[in-house]
Amino acid sequence: MRLAGILFTLSLTLMATQMPDAQNSPPVENQFLYTLTLTRGDLLKTGPTKDESDAVEQHYNRLLEYTKKGVVILAGRTQTNDETTLGIVIFRAASEDAAREFMNDDPAVQKRVMKATLFPFKVALADGKAIY
Repeated sequence: MRLAGILFTLSLTLMATQMPDAQNSPPVENQFLYTLTLTRGDLLKTGPTKDESDAVEQHYNRLLEYTKKGVVILAGRTQTNDETTLGIVIFRAASEDAAREFMNDDPAVQKRVMKATLFPFKVALADGKAIY
């Protein structure tokens, strides 16, 4: 009987470690993507001003923070340094209004270093598996 109790407790412990923590897991919500383009096309060739550099640093730090919170799924940019340069942010939001607010709160967008365009989105494949 004692062995059965130990096994039961062990199985509950294993199940708890494999289940997502409801407080730390992002809720299952809609996904969105916003694209980012530079408002000053020669920024990457001539270099940013101090204000532009600060805005980009704040933009990066904000995306990093929201990645750690599970809101941002993916963020990055093309490796071109001309007018074709494009950034994307794929993220979770409760609604299109919430997604638009998240996008417009991006420091690089607020400070007009980048222009953003929002799209409803759904990740279909990631990390070697089908998601959708």
